[in-house]
Amino acid sequence: MAEIFRDSYGVPHVRGSDVLDLARGQGDATARDRAWQLEYQRRRATGTAAAVLGRRQLAWDVWARRTRVVETAQRALAGLDDETRAFVTAYVEGVNAGLHADAPEFERLGIEPEPWEAWTPLAVFHAQHLLFASVPGKLWHHRAREVLGADEALLSRDPAYGSGSNAWAVGGLRTRSGKPLIGGDPHRVFESPGVYAQVRLAAEGPADSLDVFGFTFPGVPGVQHFAHAGQVAWAITNAVGDYQDLFEESLDDVVDGRDEIVEVRGADPVSVEVLATERGLLFEVDRDNGRGIALRDASTVLGDLGFGALLPLLRSRTVDDVDRALDAWVAPVNNVVIADSTGAVRFRNAGRVPTRSDDNRRGIVPGPGADTWSGWIELPRHDVPPDGQVVTANERRGSESERIGNEFAPPHRAARIHQLLRGVDDLTVADFAEIHADAFAITALPLCAALRQVAPNSLTEDLLDTILSWDGVMAADSPGAAAFAAWRSALTVRLCADPVFAPLHDAQAYGALFTPYLNLEASVGLALEPLLGAGRPFGIAIHELAALALEDVASARHPATWGETHVFSPTHGFDLADDDLEPPAVPATPLSGDVDTVRCTGWLPGVTDEAYRGSVARYVWDLADPASSGWVVPMGASGDPRSPHHLDQHAEWTEARLVPVELDWNLLERSD
Repeated sequence: MAEIFRDSYGVPHVRGSDVLDLARGQGDATARDRAWQLEYQRRRATGTAAAVLGRRQLAWDVWARRTRVVETAQRALAGLDDETRAFVTAYVEGVNAGLHADAPEFERLGIEPEPWEAWTPLAVFHAQHLLFASVPGKLWHHRAREVLGADEALLSRDPAYGSGSNAWAVGGLRTRSGKPLIGGDPHRVFESPGVYAQVRLAAEGPADSLDVFGFTFPGVPGVQHFAHAGQVAWAITNAVGDYQDLFEESLDDVVDGRDEIVEVRGADPVSVEVLATERGLLFEVDRDNGRGIALRDASTVLGDLGFGALLPLLRSRTVDDVDRALDAWVAPVNNVVIADSTGAVRFRNAGRVPTRSDDNRRGIVPGPGADTWSGWIELPRHDVPPDGQVVTANERRGSESERIGNEFAPPHRAARIHQLLRGVDDLTVADFAEIHADAFAITALPLCAALRQVAPNSLTEDLLDTILSWDGVMAADSPGAAAFAAWRSALTVRLCADPVFAPLHDAQAYGALFTPYLNLEASVGLALEPLLGAGRPFGIAIHELAALALEDVASARHPATWGETHVFSPTHGFDLADDDLEPPAVPATPLSGDVDTVRCTGWLPGVTDEAYRGSVARYVWDLADPASSGWVVPMGASGDPRSPHHLDQHAEWTEARLVPVELDWNLLERSD
């Protein structure tokens, strides 16, 4: 029987005799902390969210049904080895034991949480990551290419609503302790409750001896992406791998199909066609024209969601152990940084990327006659010397990246972290924590260069001086950052008003689910650097527009400081409810940072200044002394607004500070 303890921030520390004890305890603690989140994630995974939240959830439910999330999860569970299947099942037993119906969201909706099945954790994980890879970008580029031709490549970059992360490490010759350090932070859309949960899992028995702390997805057992196992630690970023293909199909080629009924709160049920061709699952169906778009995804093809890595990760002691464990990883394809107490540091990619024609990687391809997958690419790995450093921030990593994916994040975050580390020895946990706080915007340099060509007038003189004298730091209290951001948005709006982009203002080409990914302003606003560097992109006199955008800002009120409008703005399930449901209050705290700064707080120029995505966790793992490590999440450990641990980490997170990892059991409080 597992024991659950809590530290001063309410983080669960689970202690048991073996991994099954730990799984039950982790499931129980997660259900008590995140009951609404677990129910919402379960409904998203099973395509039943519209039944309680209404028609605005219907597009997602249709996607989940047509991509057969549950079916893939069931196949993946059946394919697990007996011990891992028992581990997942024990976690579900814990979830069902801890689920309760007193979360405020349940009361507002008049529902109770429903029990989990053994396959539910796999379905939750799969549903969270199906849109993590190529689908949104390929849809956008296919649509943009139809309108703009080959020049649409100027808009290529990390998709506006995609993911990112930072991770870095140095060898022991670079640290005060003589042992490696790992730091980093995953970047995702801000959610309330938070995307990740902190957890510690410790077993001391005849079968298992382990003590691991890290971050977990609520609803998934173990620790998946970021953890410290005492003698070894690891962290990941998204490798932006392309392991999904899209095919234009004729409905005459359907080889398997059925109708499913989606219940919708406040409306009639909707019948959904769930169809497949030999190449993939149709997520878009156009009966009028007899066509559809099919998705071929690595996890679906393999019937494997990578859960075979979970127990080997928990039991790892060395870099080699973690490396071997991740051979079982499937998706998302990750960059992984690993270090251990012997001083070893390694970088590797983990996941499955298919071998197929380059045509498949560029967008939607005709289904009949399309190139089939012929195997899996061997992904790179290399060791880092004791006096070396490794940084990964979703950037293009030369030829090794070309084999894995198509478009990557700009190099700015990676370049800045390298700059902050290069030539510095005697590094400590505190030094790594300071890197988290860096808000210098490298991307501002080429953008401001365009403004240096603008002749000021009486209207723009003061504004231009404010921007050009600004230090380039996207600080919340900075007038210069506010002025720069306002000009960046104004230029985006002017660019998007050009007639060449007119057909792209319709973001409904592939239905409501993909509308955010097809937002023209979002794509243009995040591509200003290459557009300005192109001279006259799409025949547009962009430098003249830059001057006019300056006048637009000067003639209207803009925020006095960046933090006035750049505020924390998480999404909640109630935000996509038909009824007027208010989500639990979360403070709209002013934030430093930008989409391309190390301190990532993403916004969409021309759309909103609000920070909708960014660091959903931060950490520094110390291989000399695990107890000297630090971590933090936005808001807090609990998803219940009545809990003292709902927001008790938020101030530290807002200021890019870490909270301590407490490993002394005598300082923890036993949880009922």
